[in-house]
Amino acid sequence: MRTTWQASARDLYEAVRWVRRAGAGPGRERDLTVQALKGALAAWVAWAVAGWWLHAPVAFVAPWVAVVLVESTVYRSIAHGLQQLAAVAAGTVVATAVGLLLHDPVVAMAVVLPLTMLLGQWRRLGSHGIYAATGALFVLTNGSVTVTTSAARLGESLFGAVVGIAVNALIRPPLYLRDSRSVLRDATEEAHDILRAVADGLAEGRWNAEEAGAWHDRALRLRQLVAEAHSSVGWSRESLRGNLRLRRAGTAPAVGKEYDDAVVVLDYAAVHTAGVTRTVLEAAAEDKPAPRPEVAHRYAEFLCRTADALWLYGDSRFSDERYDELHKAVADLRETLQELRRDLVRSLPDDPDELATYGTLLAQAHRLADQLAVSGS
Repeated sequence: MRTTWQASARDLYEAVRWVRRAGAGPGRERDLTVQALKGALAAWVAWAVAGWWLHAPVAFVAPWVAVVLVESTVYRSIAHGLQQLAAVAAGTVVATAVGLLLHDPVVAMAVVLPLTMLLGQWRRLGSHGIYAATGALFVLTNGSVTVTTSAARLGESLFGAVVGIAVNALIRPPLYLRDSRSVLRDATEEAHDILRAVADGLAEGRWNAEEAGAWHDRALRLRQLVAEAHSSVGWSRESLRGNLRLRRAGTAPAVGKEYDDAVVVLDYAAVHTAGVTRTVLEAAAEDKPAPRPEVAHRYAEFLCRTADALWLYGDSRFSDERYDELHKAVADLRETLQELRRDLVRSLPDDPDELATYGTLLAQAHRLADQLAVSGS
């Protein structure tokens, strides 16, 4: 009972925090709140016109379609609106024709539903293919089948789609540039923190499987952050299509090369950070000797410089303010890598396993440095 109460209290606390963040300033919580209110507004307008004012025979169809089409982007509202209208129209036409022919809704349903379910699998209808069967059910379960009622149903669907798309396009159209930058910065900061943690551990001689395992787990989760960043950039690019909010403001920022470059760099950083942490974890788990102090300190210095370069890259990617610092950081990184290579050559171990560990760490270092050098140029 106490656990359930604690869980409920925690959920309530999170809900209160969510509301506070929505009211405090721009952010994901406020965007979601606005989209929810827009969906409610679209449904209300559609019903007020179709049901209250015009007394349409199947007025409920208009708000149903309208609320569904207040999508996460304007482009998606239009594309999905066309798909939904096509699916509803197909289901309605097929059900009306079969219903008028057979004059028995039970038999007609047995014939129509398999056809409309198959039609719903057509890839051009996307996820809205199911509305073909839904439209057919509305026809066959709503009393007698008539051409007039079916035509009214299609008209209400069209009106609801227009209302939903118009509300989404005209009232604060969704824009996700801020979300993409936030996710990219989060991923950059996490990569920086992981490399710093590994560097501190090596510099202080901490060479144990438990801590190395924690580093590696964080490095694997970094790949998930990068995947989220990639998805978020796609959403941002889509949210600019057909967005009247940008045209009214006179600006149309492009989600272009700087975003794609940032995702590529972070992907490389995630892959090679995972490679470094995996090498350390495997070596520590198999009780291989720790790197010699001079090599460990040099490698730790390299990781610190890599972390700093990544941090500067994240700061400079969307402005010109820190490009000079980034170029210097990359140059220092390359110099440290050369010193690391010389130290490894001077202190080559006789143990083949230890030599393999050194070689793997050096290879990962080269790949990280090369990618940052290309991106920072």
